[in-house]
Parts: sequence; structure tokens; C-alpha cells
Amino acid sequence: MNEIDLSKYKNIINRSKPKKNYFRGLLIRIMIVIILFLSIAISYKSNTKLKEYIDKYIYSDSISFTKIKKIYNKYLGGVLPKIKEENTSLVFNEKINYNSKEEYYDGVHLKVESSYVVPSMEDGMVVFIGYKEHYGNTIIIESLDGIYYWYGNISNTSLKIYDYIEKGSIVGEVSNDLYLVFSKDDKYLDYEEYIN
Repeated sequence: MNEIDLSKYKNIINRSKPKKNYFRGLLIRIMIVIILFLSIAISYKSNTKLKEYIDKYIYSDSISFTKIKKIYNKYLGGVLPKIKEENTSLVFNEKINYNSKEEYYDGVHLKVESSYVVPSMEDGMVVFIGYKEHYGNTIIIESLDGIYYWYGNISNTSLKIYDYIEKGSIVGEVSNDLYLVFSKDDKYLDYEEYIN
């Protein structure tokens, strides 16, 4: 009788099994996050100085989620494995095209074409979507370097709060008037540095 040589099929059998290294790495990252969370929670309950510090700087100030994401990715890596993308390109040029500009409150008012699709000027996380006085429906994106990009008078957006957006991706649509504001550390920045 002829016996089946399993060595020929070893590669095929091993391909169908999930990679243990990925799941082991994911489990280790989850355990590290749980241990850090529990140690901070225990310290918070028992240490009054730490409790005062956390109350002062975390509960009273805004949290920079993009900085947290950057630190997490640097030391722990992403949650999902990176997939190498091939032949990808932006839908359109990330430069904002406008007909005229003028200073407006804390930023700049740009005259753009009707139904203009607004590209994101930088990578970042959506930290605010809502109404702002003088700017209408506003989307604020915090970039990795801590600069807040305000896009005012936005309509027709698919973004949600805490979405991560890449440079050149669609923020939303405006009709004729776009308001931009740039801020960092509660100070408004000169728009001339960001708009040509």
C-alpha cells in the first residue's frame, strides 16, 4: 500500500493555521494596558498628590488624543497588523484652492467655489464637531504636533468625533465661504503660516 507523504502537505497545513505570534503580541499589549490602568487606578485612590495632579491636568484640561495615539503606536504598536497598501494615492491635491482671503476674527475667511470639497491640511484626529459662533458648523482636527485645525461653515461631512483623518482626505463640503482657524496651547496662530 502507498502511504501519504505528509511532508509535502506540511506547508499547506501550516498556512491555514492562525499565526500565534500575532495573537501572543496582541495579548501582551492588552495585558500591559490593563496593568498600567490598574496601577494608575490604585495609585489614584491611595496617593492624594497624584489625585490632585490628575484632577488638575486631566479633568480640567483637554486631553490630546493624537499624542496618546502616537505614544501608544510608538511603544506598543497598532492593535491590528499593518497591511501594506499598494498603488494608493489621494483623491485630490491636499492644498486648499481659494479665490480670495481676508482676516476673520481669529483666523481667515476664504472665498471658494460653490460646493467646494475641503481637504484635510494635516493628519490628525477629529476632536470637535458642532456649532461655533462666527464660524457656523465647525470641525476641529488635532494634528500630531498639537495644532488644532478649525474648518468652519462645513456641511455634508461623513466624519465623526474621534475619527482619524489623513492629510488630503475629505473633511466636508462648503458653499462659497470657508473659515479656517489655527490654534495651539489655547493661542491662535497666524494663518499666513498655513495658507499660501
